[in-house]
Amino acid sequence: MTKEVIFPIYNTLISDSLQIGEINVSNTIRLLNEGATIPFISRYRKEMTGGLDEVQIAAINEQFEKLKELSKRKETVLKTVEELEKLTPELRQRIDNCWNSTELEDIYLPFKPKRRTRAEIARENGLEPLAKMIMKQNAEQLERLAKPFVKDKIQSTDDALAGASDIIAEWINENESVRNSVRRIFSYEAVISSRVVKGKEDEGQKYRDYFELSEKLSRCSSHRLLALRRGEAEGILRVSISPDEEKCLEKLERFVVKADNEAGEFVYNSLKDAYKRLLKPSIETEFAASSKQKADEEAIRVFADNLRQLLLAAPLGQKRVMGIDPGFRTGCKVVCLDAQGSLLHNETIYPHPPQNEYTQATRKLQKMVEAYQIEAIAIGNGTAGRETEQLIQNTRFDRVVQVFVVSENGASIYSASKIAREEFPDYDVTVRGAVSIGRRLMDPLAELVKIDPKSIGVGQYQHDVDQTLLKKALDQTVENAVNKVGVNLNTASRHLLTYISGLGPQLASNIVDYRTVNGPFKNRKELMKVPKMGAKTFEQCAGFLRIPDSDNPLDNSAVHPESYGIVKAMAGDLKIEIDQLIRNKELVKTIDLNRYVNATTGIPTLTDIVNELEKPGRDPRNTVKVFDFDPSIRKIEDLKPGMELPGIITNITNFGAFVDIGIKENGLIHISQMANRYITNPAEIVSLHQHVRVQVLEADLVRKRVQLKLLS
Repeated sequence: MTKEVIFPIYNTLISDSLQIGEINVSNTIRLLNEGATIPFISRYRKEMTGGLDEVQIAAINEQFEKLKELSKRKETVLKTVEELEKLTPELRQRIDNCWNSTELEDIYLPFKPKRRTRAEIARENGLEPLAKMIMKQNAEQLERLAKPFVKDKIQSTDDALAGASDIIAEWINENESVRNSVRRIFSYEAVISSRVVKGKEDEGQKYRDYFELSEKLSRCSSHRLLALRRGEAEGILRVSISPDEEKCLEKLERFVVKADNEAGEFVYNSLKDAYKRLLKPSIETEFAASSKQKADEEAIRVFADNLRQLLLAAPLGQKRVMGIDPGFRTGCKVVCLDAQGSLLHNETIYPHPPQNEYTQATRKLQKMVEAYQIEAIAIGNGTAGRETEQLIQNTRFDRVVQVFVVSENGASIYSASKIAREEFPDYDVTVRGAVSIGRRLMDPLAELVKIDPKSIGVGQYQHDVDQTLLKKALDQTVENAVNKVGVNLNTASRHLLTYISGLGPQLASNIVDYRTVNGPFKNRKELMKVPKMGAKTFEQCAGFLRIPDSDNPLDNSAVHPESYGIVKAMAGDLKIEIDQLIRNKELVKTIDLNRYVNATTGIPTLTDIVNELEKPGRDPRNTVKVFDFDPSIRKIEDLKPGMELPGIITNITNFGAFVDIGIKENGLIHISQMANRYITNPAEIVSLHQHVRVQVLEADLVRKRVQLKLLS
């Protein structure tokens, strides 16, 4: 964010909108404006923000950006109205005090440059005075009133009255009270309807639930609305949003029609024209956009939450792993990785049809496990995944080997990417894919950041939502996750470093290049020798970078270098060295935090510091657990209603959760089958990668759909 003037009104508006203290909003905006990142502010500036988390800080930033855009729009409006010489002091004050974009556009509408409308043509033909006389609604015999205007291009009184009606219709359309009245009716009464386009019935079978749909817009869930809009975009459905027309006209009549005479009736007919031709299409467009935006935001929120859970999934850690990308005809690609994830060996085995080299495959696996001291095996969950899992479980090894089934989503995207080519220039996509599967078990975060989040398979209608908003939300989610965990400065890939607070592609590359030339970093201070690493960037990134073998033990913790002096003082007061204080819970508990409070460091930061001293560099993620599918279930045909099975949550939407039960098709637990109480959000009950027990309700063999009920 570039430095710029911050208007005090911004703080007040954001504070009121988000219900966050104004001083905390003000401090947060100032920090953002000075170039601080959201993870840094959340972790290291709690005193200034009142302990706001990443979500709250991001919301402040989003509101701030919207207010800046609105300020720019207000400048454009003022300039345009001023150039028309219609900017009165009262109008200027109203625009200056307006902080609602819809209200601003309504104020601007009468002055907004227009294409040559019917009303504009009528004005050019001198009919505005006639429209004004009729609008007073105290005239009778309108035909006589219109006669003086029959001249030039106006060839009859009917032409004159038609032109006057066009002008009145435009006035009605541009009336703020009228527009707000229609909006209120839309808000409470509007119905969204969809119909199949004639002749598209067969082509659009996947939308058959929406061939004849009608429900209140306010009750239409985000996933249904996005499905409707996708069907509309594909030319399968016609979608409309409309309230009760008679109710709208009846309410608007009270605003507009003031007399029970010929002029009043004329104005009412102009009102009907204004509603059908101008008002309804305009407000419908507004509500189509706002409802789509709301649905987008909900879908993006669900996607971001799923992505966060996926990135923070439990890692196996630094163990020697065998990664297997299963297959039938093309065989299973097998790779052996060392504890750092480096590729040691790769080959292909063919245990499944059509080759059926089961015995040879078993021997090769045994030899590889022994030769490369494999401690765990990661098997992709795609085609032939269950068969390969069975093969591994039936094979005797010379040691205890843990077996895990790993999601393949996005592995093919990674294997064909520039990042994969740079990492493994001498290997084909099949080997790279198997490596990715193995590394996902070791450290999901480090591996998944290499893949476009949209390809990881935990979203809902991700291709239908606003792509700019989606990218921004997902990038922020990745950044928050990476910084929450922290990374090893001496082993992290360039791509992982890119997401560290304050860094980016260029500095991440510079760090890797420096490491290659000079060897591992000895301490955090050495970061300042990296080209283009300034003091501000060092401040933003240092606390999130770990150096296990540093000559300063605090470099392997989340304690920020700016607080090293405080830790030194704590150790000095206890008459011990810093390394004697670290992990010494009894001593840490004796520290009186109030003694170290100063102008910039308060109890929140000091609490974080002593927590780090107890467990420096602790990983916030859980420990990975082995999971076994029901061995008797291999395909959808094996399912019977009433069966109870183990499963893994693979995706969460706002209408339910998808579960891998060991077959090709993921089953769905609808939100209504998750608890014995009403819930609005499946995330209240389940989380991504959670191990659950489910009951089969229905297995639709034709549509390949499995309905489940959550048991535990």
